[in-house]
Amino acid sequence: MSRDSSALFTDQYELTMLSAALADGSAHRRCSFEVFARRLPDGRRYGVVAGTSRLLSALATFRFGDAEIDVVSRFLDDATVAWLRTYRFTGDIDGYREGELYFPGSPILSVSGTFAECVVLETLILSILNHDSAIASAAARMVSAADGRPMIEMGSRRTHEESAVAAARAAYLAGFTATSNLEAVRRHGVPGAGTSAHAFTLLHTTADGPDEAAAFRGQVAALGVGTTLLVDTYDITSGVKTAVEVAGTELGGVRIDSGDLGVLARQVRRQLDDLGATKTKIVVSGDLDEYAIAALRAEPVDVYGVGTAVVVGSGAPTAGMVYKLVEVNGIPVEKRSSLKASRGGAKRAVRFSRDTGTVVEEVIYPARAPRPEQNGLEARDLLVPLVRGGEAVADADTLEESRSLLAAGLVSLPWEGLKLSHGDPAVPTRFADADSRAIQGRTL
Repeated sequence: MSRDSSALFTDQYELTMLSAALADGSAHRRCSFEVFARRLPDGRRYGVVAGTSRLLSALATFRFGDAEIDVVSRFLDDATVAWLRTYRFTGDIDGYREGELYFPGSPILSVSGTFAECVVLETLILSILNHDSAIASAAARMVSAADGRPMIEMGSRRTHEESAVAAARAAYLAGFTATSNLEAVRRHGVPGAGTSAHAFTLLHTTADGPDEAAAFRGQVAALGVGTTLLVDTYDITSGVKTAVEVAGTELGGVRIDSGDLGVLARQVRRQLDDLGATKTKIVVSGDLDEYAIAALRAEPVDVYGVGTAVVVGSGAPTAGMVYKLVEVNGIPVEKRSSLKASRGGAKRAVRFSRDTGTVVEEVIYPARAPRPEQNGLEARDLLVPLVRGGEAVADADTLEESRSLLAAGLVSLPWEGLKLSHGDPAVPTRFADADSRAIQGRTL
């Protein structure tokens, strides 16, 4: 679904604030906004930054044409409508690279410009980053649980059609091997995968009854013996036997979509080996999440197909990120509401690691202060330029580069950071005061 403008992917209150700010003269004050998560979803040890590339594309189309003006002019004054007609973001954006890990308090995006041009971007930024980061974070846990075995994203039927495309991209970024969603293949270059569902097997039913062999013959004739046959429409044991009889011992794979997957995988592996199909892979699917995948790690499963759990963030459908004003004309500002406080002032972040590559901590410090140092530890700055003067930087990461960055980031975590059990974030985040290069002992 193509669209000419992303400008109405926003909330009305952003434009009413704009109207008031234009009226009282505060709209043109220089401001900095930051995106961060106060905490990780319950049970999570890390988060994954995802959606950055999609955000930059959406920013390029954040324009108020006639169709958009027709909507906003119903509640805005003429002066604000006139301002929106010529709107272009001309500020700067720095952020964590897509595929970077984040933790509580990490300033993953910093948006600088006038109040007017920055405030109208809040919902667009948060809707993309919150969705994609939630999916990528869940998918990364599944990839870790799979321990190197291929993963296929197949959850399109369980979410909104546009969310399905973004979810497929985020899952691939996190390490999934392929997606069933062809729009994600076209739009983002994610490898595609898919063969057959139960409907095709059921289709081959006549007055004489089901004919599973006919269904398998039709699929093999069309797709070759390397295809994967779905063997649990009727009886799995019979299905496996028929599959090998039809395709031969070079059959690419069989898929199991129901039942006790661990028990069935062992049973099917023995049967395939006894039939001489020792190279035929076993694909399992059906209500899998990271916990189910981890439970199957010792079983003879070759490929996992994951649907609902990945596209809904496996229980955490949003990353919980917020977009807060932190600086006005160089003056730090902060929210002090109970349980929703923010820390004022624009910030930078650095991550310290041992020479082995294991991350020790992340330090957040005022943007105009010297970078803190840690003797004996390697330092890596986390915020990179994404937009300058309203234009995306030319060397933004590709999806493959972001995928590689995340894979390396997961390896850098302390071993307990990959556990699926509840616990503290894998890496502590700390704040360094502006008047000192020493790290203060306050954990965010």
